[in-house]
Amino acid sequence: MFTVLSAINWFSVVVAFVVYFMLGGLWYTKLFPQAYKVSLGKANQTLNNQSPLYIVGPALCVLVILLASTVLMYALDIHSYGSALLFALFIGMGFLVSNTTNIAINPNIPRPFLYSVITGTYHLVGITLACLILVAMR
Repeated sequence: MFTVLSAINWFSVVVAFVVYFMLGGLWYTKLFPQAYKVSLGKANQTLNNQSPLYIVGPALCVLVILLASTVLMYALDIHSYGSALLFALFIGMGFLVSNTTNIAINPNIPRPFLYSVITGTYHLVGITLACLILVAMR
């Protein structure tokens, strides 16, 4: 484990983190803000998401996702773009999209499958970009 951690290009992790996290801001505020509000049952409301919790919380979650994925990529010796794409699809669909769907299926989210499509797709695109960056800068 320690040999994997010492081999990681930490600058690539920072770059991948910034891209993944900034994608979230773009995703929810510019690309799909209305669909996201509809999925939450708040189509005609202003979301109360300006507190630090709604910025720092997702940032920390993305960082944990990225760190775990980076360690796995290095442990599995993923060097090619093709392998990075397969890994991203596997992690994205197997963990991120499926977990998002599982979280969405509760009585507090009125449109769980719409929420899952919006948020799951964000994570799938985000982890794919991150994995490609990690391979490119390895």
